[in-house]
Amino acid sequence: MATSLSVESAREELSAAAARGEGGRTALRRFSDCVDEFLERLFAEAPRAAVASLIVALGGYGRRQLCLHSDIDVLLLFDGQIEEAEEKRVRSILHPLWDARFSVGHQIRQMADFAELEIDNPEFLLALLDARAVAGDPTLLDRIARRVRSPAAHARILDALKRLIDERHARFNDTFYQLEPDVKDAPGALRDVWAARTIAAITDPAVIDRGASDRSRLDEAEEFLLRLRSILHVEHKRNNNVLSHENQEQAARLMRYAGAPRQQVERLMGDYFRHARAVSRSLEWVRQVAPVPVAANLVRSRDGIRFVDADYADAHPESWLQLFQTAIEANAAVTDGTLAWIQQRVERHRPEEFFPRPVNRAALLAFLRPRAGLYARLSEMHDCGLLGRMFPEFQAIFCRVVRDFYHKYTVDEHTLLTIRNLERLATRAVKGRERFSALVDDLAQPELLVLSLLFHDVGKWRDEDHVEESVRMALEMMRRLELPEESIALVEFLIRHHTRMSLVAFRRDTEDPEIVRQLADLVGIEERLKMLCLLTLVDVEAVNPDTLTPWREELLWRLYVDTYNHLTLEYADERIEHEESGLRALIAGRPADVTEPEIARFAEGLPRRYLQLFPSEEIYRHVRLSRDMHPDDLHADLKRKDSLWELTVATLDKPFLFSNICGALSSFGMDIARGHAMTNPNGLVLDVFQFTDQERFLELNASGKDQFLNVLGAVISGRTDVTERLRAREQSVLYRRRAGVTPTPPVIHADNQASRRYTILDLVADNALGLLHRVSRVISRHGCDVDLVLISTEGQKAIDVFHITKAGAKLTDAAIADLTADIHRTLEA
Repeated sequence: MATSLSVESAREELSAAAARGEGGRTALRRFSDCVDEFLERLFAEAPRAAVASLIVALGGYGRRQLCLHSDIDVLLLFDGQIEEAEEKRVRSILHPLWDARFSVGHQIRQMADFAELEIDNPEFLLALLDARAVAGDPTLLDRIARRVRSPAAHARILDALKRLIDERHARFNDTFYQLEPDVKDAPGALRDVWAARTIAAITDPAVIDRGASDRSRLDEAEEFLLRLRSILHVEHKRNNNVLSHENQEQAARLMRYAGAPRQQVERLMGDYFRHARAVSRSLEWVRQVAPVPVAANLVRSRDGIRFVDADYADAHPESWLQLFQTAIEANAAVTDGTLAWIQQRVERHRPEEFFPRPVNRAALLAFLRPRAGLYARLSEMHDCGLLGRMFPEFQAIFCRVVRDFYHKYTVDEHTLLTIRNLERLATRAVKGRERFSALVDDLAQPELLVLSLLFHDVGKWRDEDHVEESVRMALEMMRRLELPEESIALVEFLIRHHTRMSLVAFRRDTEDPEIVRQLADLVGIEERLKMLCLLTLVDVEAVNPDTLTPWREELLWRLYVDTYNHLTLEYADERIEHEESGLRALIAGRPADVTEPEIARFAEGLPRRYLQLFPSEEIYRHVRLSRDMHPDDLHADLKRKDSLWELTVATLDKPFLFSNICGALSSFGMDIARGHAMTNPNGLVLDVFQFTDQERFLELNASGKDQFLNVLGAVISGRTDVTERLRAREQSVLYRRRAGVTPTPPVIHADNQASRRYTILDLVADNALGLLHRVSRVISRHGCDVDLVLISTEGQKAIDVFHITKAGAKLTDAAIADLTADIHRTLEA
């Protein structure tokens, strides 16, 4: 075991090796190992801490290149708060090191300090790259290493390292031709050796071997410089690394150069400059060509995105999609060499190997979200054979020609062009189509529209009816990917009916209300209508450049508006009846714990759109939520749904119910994105809200869901005044009104003609804290019942449609005037 005596012996051994000119890597490793043993002994004998701890070697000591008088750079790490016991442990380790005449560069940290990387401390980040566990719990270092070795961290470290190199070189006038060089810090010296290796290690390890100075020459230069540095430490008896004129003669003699003293020095310095030039060239090369880390096993080089370790990529085909995802994020292409590499290997892998786990399938859907670069990357995937291997159904239409009078492109290119057209809408690249772009922005799952476009024509691989074949092939793909049933149903709907809206818009009398009603019946809900409209637009435009004339575009838009108005203004009149086919299907497929009478009692009388808004499993959940309902009961459920949270409330109708729910959500800072409020003839109210939790209250608080539901119950029961909660929030430091946004007056439109049962109240207003609460409270104060509410948010605008009655009838003109005037006064106050 190591003692201070053995440390002195190790010092003497290193000094003797340096005096023989042999103080290079081997000697420094032996000295570093001895210091390790000393620290292990100190750690074992130190008072115990209350939490796990670790001594970590950093920098040159971490590389096992500790010179005689170099600082011992160590990190003392604790897995918890540093209290008195931990401080005693630190003192019992550091004091003996100082007593042993070591210069110690130490940092004392707790694991919580590494929750975020210290990007403003690049020297420490660089030191962590060479971190090595010496004594204690090595898993603590593993946890830190996962952060430091991430592509994002490597990119920051690379930028910092380049900046530090430039600053250091500037101190030496950017030249390695120094007659009295600093063998550690000068250009071409040891720090440049480590810098070149570090850049290669965090970008592409093979980059050094492709330069003018290969790895062996860099190793040779390092050995030479370390031997010189060891001599200087012995001569100066301190950490002095300048090879002065006086030291050059001694160093040349110890390193056994031949000739007279002057010749020895000249030969020594000639070798020094030869090595310094090799190091400088190597560093310059790696700085020029080293790619930037952008993701796991992915870098960005001058010609695009590529893999670092091709063998790893070959063994993990599930990582290939990330290559193209990263290219989109970096606004770059995939390199030609990488595409050729994929083309040579893609046939080895089955479709299932690209998406073996749920996380891979989720990544596919994220990749398909329409944005700049999607078409270009899909085209690259198609050209190298990857798209057709991932989706064999798509490969069936590779270069497929269908001869007719209007299609201008092969089926596969037509398909990809539809996605390009959607991408242009999403990025607002086409002037004059902002109204269609707004529809893209409003989609909850635009990636499903892209998936539908990708498969809408795959059935054209054969000459029969392509729609049914496309549906069949798409269903096979979606089952293989294990998509949720509601996603499968949506994609199937869009593919099955992808020609319907163009047929109606361009070949039917869209002024006929019956035509509009039939299309509204087909789509059922606004989300499907928006997707079908967008699919139609981009599909028609991709047939050939002359197909989508401005006149046809206007016809399509008019049909969309008329159908949307029918859905949002008249569809509340359509109620679920006992013989409804959708209700019968719901009853036929019910689980064992849900009875037919309770489904009928719950669903009959709700708007017919309810059966299309929610998948069967959700409806059964609503039925269960509505069980055993008493007048004062409130049954609520809160769950995460993708990027949103969803609140479902079932209760019997109460005064100001809808207003209070909206107010409770707003009082927690929740931003309502969309929602539905419906009432059946039995007085049962079902409210479903989807909202964003910008402050992450629910995510960061373990009891957040329970706390919210308790407040919701207290607000609805009247035990808590939600108005006071909203006022307190507006006055708190957490609430900030949006700067730079000019408020616009609200627009309120009442329609007494569109619906047979209801007065329709349209509201477009700036989205603000408690907006829905204030508006719905005014409606209730006027004695009106809200039977159906359609809530949506587009950017900073709230667009809400209320279906209301008063005493079971539509409002009179006078009542409408009073109500709208009161809402205006409330919103403008």
